Amino acid sequence: MMRALLLVDIQNDFLPGGALAVVDGDAVVPIANALMPIFEHVVASQDWHPADHGSFAVQHHGFEPFQVTQLDGLEQILWPVHCVQGKSGASFASALEVAGIDHVVRKGMSPLIDSYSAFFDNGHRQATGMFEHLRAIGVDDLFVMGLAADVCVKYTVLDALAAGLATTLITDGTRGVEMHRGDTTAAIQAMQAAGASTVVSESLLGR
Repeated sequence: MMRALLLVDIQNDFLPGGALAVVDGDAVVPIANALMPIFEHVVASQDWHPADHGSFAVQHHGFEPFQVTQLDGLEQILWPVHCVQGKSGASFASALEVAGIDHVVRKGMSPLIDSYSAFFDNGHRQATGMFEHLRAIGVDDLFVMGLAADVCVKYTVLDALAAGLATTLITDGTRGVEMHRGDTTAAIQAMQAAGASTVVSESLLGR
């Protein structure tokens, strides 16, 4: 069995001070750096939105961030402008040791549909190529961490499980947006209910 580590959206805009900051989001960076060397393969996802992406509240007259509308037939939470292609906010966290990442997929590039999961857009209409990459190199045991627990990490884990990958969430390596109190806990419970295992990084590191 080949084990891979998947780092979800550890980007500047999701860190404290970023456009869509996750509280304590920077705490996942040293965990990712510590874990990368113990895995045979490390992959990462990167939100990579055009400036006019339809998930941005500014694209919808009269709407504010975190309100809900429809986008191409799907319910859509509207976000602040974030992770715009080529901007510093879309870059990986500066403290993340990116040399340890073997493969990156970018997502959310179509302005018509959002893409929370590292595997598919939100309508499962287009694949990112992540699953094909993992399958091609023989990965069958996937460990997932990153940002944010209650959005992109959750949907990534659910898609990994649906694709038949043994999937483990590294709980201390993720933080949530928490639009509503308890969202992160509920997301972890949903991932476990779907078949995900959970682990803390120290047990993987043998500490």
